[in-house]
Amino acid sequence: MKIELSNEIKTACPDLHVLIIRAQVKNTPYDTELWQEIARLEQHIRSENKLEGINKIPTIQATRQAYKKLGKDPNRYRPSAEALHRRIHRGLPLYQINTLVDLINLISIKTGYSIGGFDANKIEGDLVLGVGRADELYQGIGRGQLNIEGLPVYRDKIGGIGTPTSDEERTKIEMNTADLLMLVNAYSGISGLEDTAAWTIEVLQKYAAATQISSTIIASK
Repeated sequence: MKIELSNEIKTACPDLHVLIIRAQVKNTPYDTELWQEIARLEQHIRSENKLEGINKIPTIQATRQAYKKLGKDPNRYRPSAEALHRRIHRGLPLYQINTLVDLINLISIKTGYSIGGFDANKIEGDLVLGVGRADELYQGIGRGQLNIEGLPVYRDKIGGIGTPTSDEERTKIEMNTADLLMLVNAYSGISGLEDTAAWTIEVLQKYAAATQISSTIIASK
């Protein structure tokens, strides 16, 4: 599977780097140790930051700036990492889905990157990161039809599968997902992304028994 960045994205987001991780995994409904780690991170975030400071986290701020450059209001269509941080600061419980989704949320919360997580077996052909068009059909997971005009969007040969706001129903992770594709979107540049790659692989091995792991980074420049 090739993953490419469109010229439109390269022009608007020159600092974008995308960490691509693919692995064979074993999903489970719930992992107690993972949720203990999530709880510790939630407590740390509430003690160290304030709600009004979320937008100043460099990785989140850079994603918001990318939205603005592409014509999308990040206050109406929040990047997923920002939305997770806001839930934590408001004292709302995080959604518990399954171990693969939950560990991706852990990584997103800790790093501030909005991360796409997909069942690679459901993807048709190669992927290109482009920009959403008006009236483009896109069923956000748990959100119904989502207006992705002006959002960065990964598309396979059928249509959109992922934006930093929400992934698409068609390629979502489920309990039987065994071939995982993760796309970590670093609009803030390469700084910190290699460390994130190493830690993400550790998390996948610890909580999802990941094997056959491949990791690479592509960039706008």
